[in-house]
Parts: sequence; C-alpha cells; structure tokens
Amino acid sequence: MKPLLIAGVLLIVDVVLLSGCAQLMPAATPQTLYYQCGTMPLTVTLNPSSQGGSVTFLLDGESHTLPWVPAASGTRYSDDRYAFWSKGNQAFIARGDRIIVNDCVLK
Repeated sequence: MKPLLIAGVLLIVDVVLLSGCAQLMPAATPQTLYYQCGTMPLTVTLNPSSQGGSVTFLLDGESHTLPWVPAASGTRYSDDRYAFWSKGNQAFIARGDRIIVNDCVLK
C-alpha cells in the first residue's frame, strides 16, 4: 500500500511542477521583416501563435492583418481579399488572383 501512496504523491508533484514550467515559457514575440519590392520598401510583422499566426503590413496607407493558411510550398497568409506569400527570402502580395506587389526580396 505504501508504494502506491508514494507513487500517487510523486505523480501529483510531477503534474504541479510541469504545469509551472508551461507558465514560465515566454510568449512568442512579433518579428519585423523588411523587404524591398522593386522600388517600394515593405515592412511585414510576423505575429506567431500556436495556430500559425498572422502577418501585418501596410499597403496603400491601409493596415492588413492576414491569418496563416496551409501552403504546398513556402508560407502563406490570406484572408478573403489579400494574400501574402513568402518562400526563402522572396515574397509577393496578391489581391484576389492578381499579384499586385511582386519581386519582394528580404533585406
């Protein structure tokens, strides 16, 4: 009976210690990336989360935040209107099916 009681106490202690570790982990911080798209500079903020996160960028004076979506290749963020796609050090922005900002290279 004593070994079972000791095992139960150790299990409770382990659970308490592990739950404390989860709270000590730092939250992912946003990362700012700077692209050069032809003659236009583009600043993109990556907002990481456990669901893939989002990106935020300014286009034509308007801020856009797009959620992460699965992509066959590279990383893609999209809402019902815009898409930001990047692979390696290159990226582009599309509105609908049309690419509107192209040739973006990470500085």
